[in-house]
Amino acid sequence: MRRRRRSLASPSDCSDDRASSPPVSIEVFPLEGLPEVRPQDDLAMLLAEPLGSMGVRDGDVVSVTQKIVSKAEGRVVPQGDGREAWVERETLRVVARRGDLVIAETRHGFVCANAGVDASNVEAGFLSLLPEDPDGSAERLREALTERLGVEVAVVITDTFGRTWRRGVVNVSIGCAGIPALVDLRGTADHHGRELEATVVALADEVAAASGLAMGKASRVPAALVRGVAFDAATVPISELVRPPEEDLFRSSPLLSISERRTIRAFGAGDVPREAVEEAVRAACTAPAPHHTRPWSFSAIWSPAAKRRLLGAIAEAWRGDLRGDGTPEATIERRIARSDAVLGAAPVLIVPWVRFEGAHPYADAERAHAEQEMFLLSGGAAIQNLLLALSAQGFASCWISSTLFCQEESRAALGMSEEWFALGTVAAGPIPAGAASPRPPLDLSEHLRTE
Repeated sequence: MRRRRRSLASPSDCSDDRASSPPVSIEVFPLEGLPEVRPQDDLAMLLAEPLGSMGVRDGDVVSVTQKIVSKAEGRVVPQGDGREAWVERETLRVVARRGDLVIAETRHGFVCANAGVDASNVEAGFLSLLPEDPDGSAERLREALTERLGVEVAVVITDTFGRTWRRGVVNVSIGCAGIPALVDLRGTADHHGRELEATVVALADEVAAASGLAMGKASRVPAALVRGVAFDAATVPISELVRPPEEDLFRSSPLLSISERRTIRAFGAGDVPREAVEEAVRAACTAPAPHHTRPWSFSAIWSPAAKRRLLGAIAEAWRGDLRGDGTPEATIERRIARSDAVLGAAPVLIVPWVRFEGAHPYADAERAHAEQEMFLLSGGAAIQNLLLALSAQGFASCWISSTLFCQEESRAALGMSEEWFALGTVAAGPIPAGAASPRPPLDLSEHLRTE
């Protein structure tokens, strides 16, 4: 898949041209002896004296921990209702959960443990929260240090994050100024002359990790000076480090992706690619089914003409049924318009089908009925898998009964033979902005019985 090119610092913007420059020496100096930072402290003033005594130069990078920035900005809060309540407040989206550990996306787009809410290196009974605007905090600190010291420095704000698939934590950048967060080397050549196709260097993270070697958790060293990093002061904010949803292959844990799926009846701009539907149908076909069968088929409809044909057939069948029920014409048209507002606006419609080929024959009605129900239940499981797979790929969807009530008309509209039984219609499309809030907690007392 070709990634969209983003506005990043390019090698031509950087004075060292990382794609071809010789190795450089990097020095990291701890800033020792800093006092405990309190709310409203002037962080630049506290840092300026040790930086000046170290002979800070143009091009040096000042790396500071999130903790002292949060303290200075008043982002230290009493525990109050407990850490869990603060984690919930700071969480935009839960990515994974195990016991009392929550991996959450913050409003900044960072994915980290407990939404960055932390009790380490603060007074007992208090918690630190991430800065509201880490890039803004870095820029204000950079400007103040430059003014006080008379040299052009860059600033990186760091925090310790865990890493997917690897144990241990490492310093990463959550804010930067005067140094690009990313340097894009795509299009340049490696030392064999081959063009780099995917290399985008997280420069601010590299600086943060290096500075972490001089800033221990218990060493009372919340800042370090990093010297020797060659870069251009291109403006590439930390937000560019955050992978956008459409590039994210691991957006949610499997368990949470199930509960995150919502019925969404309106769609954002854009289409649903054919390969996304194919992946969803592959997932649907993993559903449990009776007698080692795969008794399903799926009609995916992108063509406007095919949509009109199907929706017209559904509408005519529905009108006939409602008129037979004595429903007023105005009510009939209103119901059809509501249905068309969803199905007609969806970028793609998917009609699931089931057939009963392979069902065991039984003489008695009860077992014969149960045999048919097995196939219908397997169709429901396949539809659920389809909806979950669409959601996992970042698409909204909803299931509507529609075709269940007009079997003959649906088969004729979509060219299906008599053996197939329609199981409603799935409408799918891009997720619109602000589509759905998280599900409220479920009271299991109504749904779970134990013995």
